[in-house]
Parts: sequence; structure tokens; C-alpha cells
Amino acid sequence: MTLADCEAVATVRVRGWQSAYAGLMPQAHLDAMDIAENAESQRRYLASPNGVVNVVAERPGTGVVGWAALGPYREEGRRLERGELYAIYVLPDQTGTGVGRALMAEVLARAAAAGHPDLALWVLKENAPARRFYERAGFHADGAEEPFDVDGVAVPEVRYVRPLTPPPAG
Repeated sequence: MTLADCEAVATVRVRGWQSAYAGLMPQAHLDAMDIAENAESQRRYLASPNGVVNVVAERPGTGVVGWAALGPYREEGRRLERGELYAIYVLPDQTGTGVGRALMAEVLARAAAAGHPDLALWVLKENAPARRFYERAGFHADGAEEPFDVDGVAVPEVRYVRPLTPPPAG
């Protein structure tokens, strides 16, 4: 991902949230999401040295159709050896086309190359399609749950984890 991708990534993120989380979190929050504001936030975040790896998926003639971000696992303000998939989204019309699987393969390869022993992620408890996607990618729920606050509404999340295979020595 480059600074030039920030507007497209913001579109992927906002449209992805609005599609994936409809009925799972307050609709007013989803309706209020702003692509321009999100793009500016993406620019600031990308420009700061934070250890986050951002990956985009592109289709010829279409441009950016998916985005993922990963880095060290965050727990109580600390960064741990474990990796964390912070985000993975595709444009709603790209769901089921292989874009998400390609992004996941890239994320897993980069997390293993970075030396993370495993990769964790948080997913909305009621988001059955996302949970199936992660399970097909080899993740499993490890029993951890936390509420995610969205405009004062607690939306439960569950943690999924997948062991990583270290890259071959060479």
C-alpha cells in the first residue's frame, strides 16, 4: 500500500464495514462513516512508523478491491511476539471472488516471514460469514471474548488464532 492508495483503501474499508456489519452494529454508526475522513486517517497512519504492514489487492482496470493490515499483537498497550490481523476487507461486489483468500495468503506469508509464531484476529461474534472465512483459512476460536464499543453499544467479539509455519531457512 502506498499513500496514493489511501482513498481506495478508505473506500474498501467503509464499504466493507457498511456491508459486513449491517444489522450487527448501530446503523447510524455505519451510515456516518466518511470515505474522505477515513482516507485522511489512513494517510496519517501510513506515514507514521508503527510496524503495521498494509497490503492491497488490485484488479486490472478496477484498481484496489481489497485491503489487509497486520502487525504485532496488541494487548493492554503492549506489543507481543504473536502477530495480529488488524483488518481484512474487500469491496462488497468482490466477496466470493477469491480476493479475500489472496489477501489472506499474503498476510499469512508476511506474518510467518516476520517471525510471528501465530496470528490472531478479533471478529464480531455474530458475523457468521467472516467466521466461516477465517475457519476455512485455518483459524479457530480460542475462547477469548471482548466487547467492542460502538457508539455506546457493546458488540461482542471473539478471538481467532492460527499457528504459523516459519519460512524455510535459506
